[in-house]
Amino acid sequence: MSNEEIKANIPAIAGGTPIRQGKPTLYYGKQLIEEDDIAAVAEVLRSPEITCGPKIGELEEELCRITGARYAVACSNGTAALHMACMAAGITKGDEVIVSSLTFAASANCVLYCGGTPVFADIREDTYNIDIESIKEKITPRTRAIIAVDFTGQAVQLKELLALCREKRLLLIEDAAHSLGTKYMGRPVGSIADITTFSFHPVKTVTSGEGGACTTNNTEIALNLALLRSHGITRNKDIERHPSDDPWYNEQVLLGFNYRMTDFQAALLLSQLKKLDRFVAARAAIREKYNRAFADIPQLILQTNIPESETAQHLYILRLNAKKISCNRRQFFDALCAEGIHPQVHYLPVYRHSFYEAIGYAPNECPVANKVYYGIVSIPLYPALTEEDTDDVIAAVKRICEYFAI
Repeated sequence: MSNEEIKANIPAIAGGTPIRQGKPTLYYGKQLIEEDDIAAVAEVLRSPEITCGPKIGELEEELCRITGARYAVACSNGTAALHMACMAAGITKGDEVIVSSLTFAASANCVLYCGGTPVFADIREDTYNIDIESIKEKITPRTRAIIAVDFTGQAVQLKELLALCREKRLLLIEDAAHSLGTKYMGRPVGSIADITTFSFHPVKTVTSGEGGACTTNNTEIALNLALLRSHGITRNKDIERHPSDDPWYNEQVLLGFNYRMTDFQAALLLSQLKKLDRFVAARAAIREKYNRAFADIPQLILQTNIPESETAQHLYILRLNAKKISCNRRQFFDALCAEGIHPQVHYLPVYRHSFYEAIGYAPNECPVANKVYYGIVSIPLYPALTEEDTDDVIAAVKRICEYFAI
């Protein structure tokens, strides 16, 4: 059946009436901003300092408390955090960095920003996280680091990854854009890898609009991250080459960037972080409700959760079982949209983007990532969803699966 035929038959799929008819469309992700969040931002906007002020330090202290890391460096967005992490790791021309293949492009772009070469490792077919056996196959004498993504919020196999990195003398950068609030073997994400990066985009568990951060336990790395965030300029006499007692004096000691976060963004994030436990619990409850509802539907394959990860769920992904369902992913996507539920796909494997194709990457770099990609759809998961909303999502998914059942 063609996509046009699918659309023509939507009334039949929907039993004559779309499930969300007369209700707002449900999207895969959405921020939850409350009145206290707005008040926190307004307070800073009325203050003398709306950037480079005290809220940044407060935020970094709170991130250290939540993650257990010794140091946190807030920045403008998650991509900036990844770029800073690669620079602090010393990635440069000729270096290779092994990267998760099923992720947002920034996880690999940050290596290119530094002149390095991303090398894509395949994923596990059950968890969709980076496959350690694939990493081992990709290590060469030029490998300097691994960037492992906590896909959907589930922690990667940090114990095994760290052991491999120590054996091979590599740096582990954990891309935790999805996983603030996740714990691995009882320890918070952010305190385990050599450098951990976070994103506070609106669809993440907590948001500052745009924003990011790096955490680390390494003093030298933390100092470099702070310099890189702000042009490489410092007032620290211990690292200035020509220190001065002049009160206006500052000195650029390396080439950095303007990756600063504003104080009103920090204020929003500080307010949101007070709700982190509530938001994580709400996401977990929705995940468990979906798991119960979809567990026995043969047209669907559910993501496997490793027992070591106490996951702050960012995305809920359904994978179509091609042996049991007669529609393709686009047709399933269109049918959900017709029901008033707008899903998303996370993600096109990075090496399949036309930019990466143009610089020499093959479309079959990672066979498992390709296989998984063609069947996955992300359905709504965020704290503002009501019981009625999640009931509608479940009803729509079940209706479409029944319609296309083989």
